[in-house]
Amino acid sequence: MDRPSVVDGVAAVLWDMDGTLVDSEKLWDVALYEAAEWLGGTLTPEQRATLVGANMAATCRYLLEVNGRPAHDAAVAEVADWVRVRTKEIFADALPWRDGARDALLAVRAAGVPSALVTSTEREITELALRTIGAGMFDITVCGDEVDGLNKPHPEPYLRAARALGVDPARCVAVEDSPVGAESAAAAGCTVLVVPNEVPVPPGRRRVFRSSLVGVDVATLASLVISG
Repeated sequence: MDRPSVVDGVAAVLWDMDGTLVDSEKLWDVALYEAAEWLGGTLTPEQRATLVGANMAATCRYLLEVNGRPAHDAAVAEVADWVRVRTKEIFADALPWRDGARDALLAVRAAGVPSALVTSTEREITELALRTIGAGMFDITVCGDEVDGLNKPHPEPYLRAARALGVDPARCVAVEDSPVGAESAAAAGCTVLVVPNEVPVPPGRRRVFRSSLVGVDVATLASLVISG
């Protein structure tokens, strides 16, 4: 049964993290470009763009492949360990917010509408980011290493968040910045508010676009579900 919302029409808001709430894709850039150099190769900006929204295993497998290295499980795990260590160093400081994101989060929280963080980033790195964002902004968090390998663009991350909140995905708004994330949320049945950042997101089903989260409040989000 759906949890009642103080705003008719929106049962919950499901937030992506990197590139959506915090402008951290640029920080991931540092770790991924350095990882490619550590592997003895390079990563082009075009190749990097394909990794926005991807989970750790897929990212590290790709790094190995584009640099002509064997992408067996042990090698993927070794690269992932390197990337984790470097990323945790970078994420140790406060992260930059995307425009309007903090106010939008606070507005949803103040209205009593349930929120979930749904990120492809692993738990230990997500916890560092939550020092900036605030763990108390969310009722639950779903991380990339907690979905049994069914990462975005699979719908499972968003379906899992909706199940944990006890809400119908069709009455949720997911906020995303990447093609991979938008596909995941739409496949789960959510309305997707797309705020592109590092890479363009193509139009698609159940997608509404804005240039930023400035001015987004609960009424804005509820209207998307009502009209969608």
